[in-house]
Amino acid sequence: MKNTKVKRMVGIAIMSAIVVILQLLGQFIKIGPMVSISLVLIPIVVGAAMYGPGAGAILGAVFSVVVLSQPDTAFFYGVSVFGTVVTVLVKGICAGWLAGLVFRALAKKSEWLAVLMAAAVCPVVNTGIFAVGCRLFFWEALAEVGGGNALVYLFTVMIGFNFIAEFVTNMICSPIIVRILHAAKLN
Repeated sequence: MKNTKVKRMVGIAIMSAIVVILQLLGQFIKIGPMVSISLVLIPIVVGAAMYGPGAGAILGAVFSVVVLSQPDTAFFYGVSVFGTVVTVLVKGICAGWLAGLVFRALAKKSEWLAVLMAAAVCPVVNTGIFAVGCRLFFWEALAEVGGGNALVYLFTVMIGFNFIAEFVTNMICSPIIVRILHAAKLN
């Protein structure tokens, strides 16, 4: 029992370190001036699958704290500090937590399907809550920056390609990594 708890804590700590590293490196991987490719959702999904929804929420919170400390967040802070903190924390925590819940709900039927669905849910929730937060807190500022059309700017410049890249990367990498980790656990 005690050994299992220690292994879980160590696993979550390792995944947290990977989340921090990937999020910090992600700011340097850009396609064009605005789109950064984020690999950080992969360890969140893997951690949620391996250690449960609570671990997913913790990893999402770690991701959120790093996002809140990055220069790319300055635009949002300039519009609403409260809106920025709420949006970033809610999207990260919910993405990890819901990925874990989806995995748990489907794992008994098929672990492969469970990981795949968790890998799909994580970026959808992350991006969906970001879009809702933008609508609630930053809409006028986005319209100003986007030449009068906040919706087009949000979905073409801020979300568009970035979401697709995150979604596809998550769907490919998360199941592979979970399978490798489970294989390593058996040996």
